[in-house]
Amino acid sequence: MEAALSVISGKWKLKILNQLLSGPVRYMEIKHGVGEITEKMLTQQLRELEEDQIIQRKVYPVVPPKVEYSFTPMGQELTHIFYALEVWGINFITQTNPDSEVKKQDTSCYLGKTAAEAIKELTGNNV
Repeated sequence: MEAALSVISGKWKLKILNQLLSGPVRYMEIKHGVGEITEKMLTQQLRELEEDQIIQRKVYPVVPPKVEYSFTPMGQELTHIFYALEVWGINFITQTNPDSEVKKQDTSCYLGKTAAEAIKELTGNNV
């Protein structure tokens, strides 16, 4: 577990990886989706994830430069873990505070989608 946590721990990495769940994403899309992260920190976190072979960076030979980030096959394996964490988190919130309501559901996550969409993304199969 320590090895896995060393790769994805920190304030920003899970938020960055969450942006990649729907497919390849450009730098500014990640920045806007993550929120209050500085460009320096975002660049540093992206480089670390790339060094750990969780994401890949694809540069297109066009002007102006176009760069997209996406999961590597190893990084794609994390999506099952993200789904489990999200389910656990929703269960935790509802069990510890049943009167609370979710103010804004993050539709980029699995539970923001229909169950069929989430299962299809997780397994690659139609339900």
